[in-house]
Amino acid sequence: MNRINTKKRAGKLAIFLFFTFLSLTTVAQNKEKKITIQNKKISLKEAFAQIETQTGYSIAYEQSKLDIEKKHSLSLKNVTVDKAMIQLLKGTGYAYKIKGYHIIISLQDNKQKPANNYTQKLTQTIRGIVVDSKTNTPIEYASVCITEDPSRGGSTDERGNFRINNVPVGRYNIQATFMGYRSSIITEVSVTSSKEVFVEIPMDENVQDLAEVLVKPEIKKDRTVNPMAITGGRMISIEEASRFANGFDDPARLSSAFAGVAGDVGTNAVAIRGNAPQFTQWRLEGIEIPNPTHFADLSGLGGGFLSGLSTQVIGNSDFYNGAFPAEYSNALSGVFDMHLRNGNNQKYEHAFQVGLMGIDLASEGPINKKRGSSYLINYRFSTTSLASGNDINLKYQDLAFKLNFPTRKAGTFSIWGLGLIDRNKAEVLDRSEWETMGDRSSGSNKLDKLAGGLTHKYVINENTYIRSSLSATYSKDHSLVNLQTDDGTIVQVGDIQNSRWNFVFNSYLNKKFSSRHTNRTGITITELKYDLDYKVSPYFGLNQPMEQLSKGSGESTVLSAYSSSVINLSNNLTTSLGVTGQYFTLNKNWSIEPRVALKWEINPAHSLAVAYGLHSHRERLDYYFVEQVINGKKESNRYLDFSKAHHFGFTYDWNINQNLHLKIEPYYQYLFHIPVEQNSSFSIINYEEFYLDRILTSTGTAKNYGIDITLEQYMKNGFYYMITGSLFKSKYRGGDRIWRNTRLDKSYLVNLLAGKEWMVGRLKQNVLSINGRLFFQGGGRYTPVDEEKSQEERDIVFDESKAYTKRFNPSINGDVSISFRINKKRVSHKFSLKILNVGMRTGMHFYEYNERTSVVEEKDGSGLIPNISYKIYF
Repeated sequence: MNRINTKKRAGKLAIFLFFTFLSLTTVAQNKEKKITIQNKKISLKEAFAQIETQTGYSIAYEQSKLDIEKKHSLSLKNVTVDKAMIQLLKGTGYAYKIKGYHIIISLQDNKQKPANNYTQKLTQTIRGIVVDSKTNTPIEYASVCITEDPSRGGSTDERGNFRINNVPVGRYNIQATFMGYRSSIITEVSVTSSKEVFVEIPMDENVQDLAEVLVKPEIKKDRTVNPMAITGGRMISIEEASRFANGFDDPARLSSAFAGVAGDVGTNAVAIRGNAPQFTQWRLEGIEIPNPTHFADLSGLGGGFLSGLSTQVIGNSDFYNGAFPAEYSNALSGVFDMHLRNGNNQKYEHAFQVGLMGIDLASEGPINKKRGSSYLINYRFSTTSLASGNDINLKYQDLAFKLNFPTRKAGTFSIWGLGLIDRNKAEVLDRSEWETMGDRSSGSNKLDKLAGGLTHKYVINENTYIRSSLSATYSKDHSLVNLQTDDGTIVQVGDIQNSRWNFVFNSYLNKKFSSRHTNRTGITITELKYDLDYKVSPYFGLNQPMEQLSKGSGESTVLSAYSSSVINLSNNLTTSLGVTGQYFTLNKNWSIEPRVALKWEINPAHSLAVAYGLHSHRERLDYYFVEQVINGKKESNRYLDFSKAHHFGFTYDWNINQNLHLKIEPYYQYLFHIPVEQNSSFSIINYEEFYLDRILTSTGTAKNYGIDITLEQYMKNGFYYMITGSLFKSKYRGGDRIWRNTRLDKSYLVNLLAGKEWMVGRLKQNVLSINGRLFFQGGGRYTPVDEEKSQEERDIVFDESKAYTKRFNPSINGDVSISFRINKKRVSHKFSLKILNVGMRTGMHFYEYNERTSVVEEKDGSGLIPNISYKIYF
């Protein structure tokens, strides 16, 4: 038997060697074939065709950059392929390489040769990787260049990596081209003296075989990072979060400039297309996490003061506003899908910032250069007392990190984490200053959050990879409120304790079956462990003792699974089909949700897309444990159903030119199974308090419909702008079965965002940047005060029978940022001034009960937030 096997193996080896030899001999023979093209006025295109005919080689090139129609006088007689190609490409700035039966033409690699007019300017390296957008696998031998200076570029290596050295400081567009793929451009890449630039360039494969690459380069500045989304979202560029006037280094605040997204004054809560902010999901490294915002939910659910995700560690991420892919469950209105970038694996880089908001330290670099491992870490300690003049003193810290370990055979491992610590303490004022309940109250808020995990990505083959993670999230809230009475007695009116652990296993298989079909199928198992204890006084103004609102401890499980496919029906027609489902063991609720989208690229300038999705959302965990005795019977919220919504979306895209883009998006959403209070106008859609004290049923409905319009000028010659407008309606039906306007029905939103950069200084290598945003919004809705009950309870009580019949005045406001960056050799300095809500015309007001005069007083709302900072990169 061994002899037979040995003979078989020897026979197979001999066959393999024979065909290898035959292949090499054929290629060598092709290379030795002589070419004759004599005394002809001929174009490059015609010459390439002659070479293909006479040698049997195929020639790949990208027409949009190489002038193949220009005529040349050519006389070649019995020359080799090498001599013919050298003569043909002489003076074009292009080079060739022969790989098998193919001649690949690409830009010459000028890494070591800076242009003469830049020799005195500071330069930096642009590195990166070119990947297949569907499989994330590297593309070797792709051409990469700077579009403003095509002579600066080169080709990717066998791992898809490229490197362009000696690039003068400034801002550039980076283009990648490769035979069989659509050319791709990454826009507005900022090059500074102190930090290497790393860009990942995804490329879409053509679904039709083409003899030549004739596709024009595509600028898809808003394309999502997730290739399974063909509509319903856009990329959040972290560079924009740093640059845009409203970004404030916070992705949530940045999104408020997008069409259909309404921001809030003083917080980063955003309402997407009329939906409540708490219906939006936050994800980090592929798992759902608690809202990663400092002092989250204290001044309105779904928002907080400032994101704990610093722009120093976040990479380009995704923001979805409707009909998102099947991968995303437990989100009713939108998703922030955030990613931590990898640290520089070749060079150590650091940054330090000090400003009114505190200090910020960041560091990244290689752990092992040879193996390509890296670390990235960022720490912030902040206090708002400097920015607010001690009126508000919120102290907070956050720490984020990522360790990345690629291996040769076992895949890539990464360890990541995020932690937030928030503290706030308020003291009772001097008795002579007492007017409102707040003046005689004291209390504290302690909020801690953690999220972290181990992620593994393993490439099975060039078309298949599996990504898995084992993660955990933790959040703990402890809020105390005490009131001091006239006789000096201390009455405790609030004691809220809430600690939660979520242990998450997540895994998906991504497979590209062909250039037309890619599928992603995954599962998530989440184990919830919780300990909740909510005690709150029903009547603060009357100094009544606390009552138990919600209490529960134990564990539950959430199981979810999905499968999603993107299918290219043709080069211009793409569909996304998927289904997702989840099951909640606490109350045995389950949901199956289809998702479908279709996109038609009419031509390179125009495209249409339609999408539908059924989406569902679990309520906050403490809501399920609210219990009350009603008519002698104990009632609870334990069996509330998932809130659900049908999303319908339509998108028209028009690339007016390479830098100007128009998007029009009509939409309709129908929400059902919404928790409401029976025989009341109350609906969870409008709720924004930190705790719940009502028994609810899942019988409410709502609807949102409107149109979003975006006109965006990408940065050109240092100037950019974006104009967004939205017209919409948001209505709901509570437990009394009456249709009303929702709290967030603002009717219209208008944003004008613009900025300009100048290269200044003797060598034009420093950067002055001025950015501004002007926004105009219709007034939100509010419920009028019930004056009689307010007098009885000595606190503000609203007349819920007239819910949201009143409207705030329209608001007109603005944000401004000014920065100056000084680039020096291996170090740069950045001075910034950023101010949110400079006009302070919020159109909003709030009410306070004056205990001294027994009068309900109206106060104007404001929200000026300034930050002056200095940052050094080294």
